[in-house]
Amino acid sequence: MDKRDILVTGGAGFIGSHLCERLLAEGRWRVTVVDDFNDFYEPALKRANVAPHLKREDFQLVEADIRDRAALARVFTETPFAVIVHLAARAGVRPSLAAPLLYAETNITGTLNLLERAREHNVRQFVFGSSSSVYGDNAKVPFSEDDPIRQPISPYAATKAAGELLCHTYAHLHGIRCLALRFFTVYGARQRPDLAIHKFAKLIRAHKPIPVFGDGTTRRDYTYIDDIIAGVRAAIDYDASLYEAINLGESRTVELRELIALLEQALGRKALIDRQPLQPGDVPQTFADIAKARRLLGYDPQTPIEAGIERFISWFNEAQGE
Repeated sequence: MDKRDILVTGGAGFIGSHLCERLLAEGRWRVTVVDDFNDFYEPALKRANVAPHLKREDFQLVEADIRDRAALARVFTETPFAVIVHLAARAGVRPSLAAPLLYAETNITGTLNLLERAREHNVRQFVFGSSSSVYGDNAKVPFSEDDPIRQPISPYAATKAAGELLCHTYAHLHGIRCLALRFFTVYGARQRPDLAIHKFAKLIRAHKPIPVFGDGTTRRDYTYIDDIIAGVRAAIDYDASLYEAINLGESRTVELRELIALLEQALGRKALIDRQPLQPGDVPQTFADIAKARRLLGYDPQTPIEAGIERFISWFNEAQGE
């Protein structure tokens, strides 16, 4: 079987590295990763994510910034990609408040750079990693793809909404099939250390206080990494309409205090709570309507939060040397 070439931007990160593992295991793909290994969190963690693949003939790592048009041009000149999965981004709501220009340059201009390369090199499938944050402070639940996304409340959310608009534009003008996948609070093995589940686990294990913003009643739709990867993988093969925005979530909300209780149970330790005010840019809840993902992608999440936390802590303990 002839292998197809696929580009995964941000492929050394949390979601990207899991996707690369899945694609390489299939044996049908030659995977090229573009990642700049920036210092948003420890670059060594990202390097460890891709280290097992570096000697494979069907894997190539390119260290480049998606803002660097010349570097991207070289990547596309060397390899005829059939698919682009664009996961590279400056992530996080709260950090975006402090560095909005960096977020705009990376998440908007970087996405435009990739769409331009796709246009120039006739790449027909473009999967874009968007975010549930595009819904803003949406009072209607669950969040549906038909809901307006005109009221983001953080620079990060605004850049992801802008990325979706660019994808729609290129689908309309140039016939590039673009799927914007709105991820809902992804967690699991190798999760970024700045995200709540990983951060809380580390602090609870060290008997240090965990910061809880508000009264613990904020709610999130936590989605296990394996379920997200199943959705992304289905999007790679999707061959119907030219543009779709699609939620990928668990379709269940969990209160922050319930999440903490699950972590306490899995770790066998009580959490020390450091109560702090609600943070600007944070939304009170996220909740995915996944009917569209079920219909278009056959998406069917299999990992409830109770099982997912147990799996995460099993990985976490192993990573900590226990």
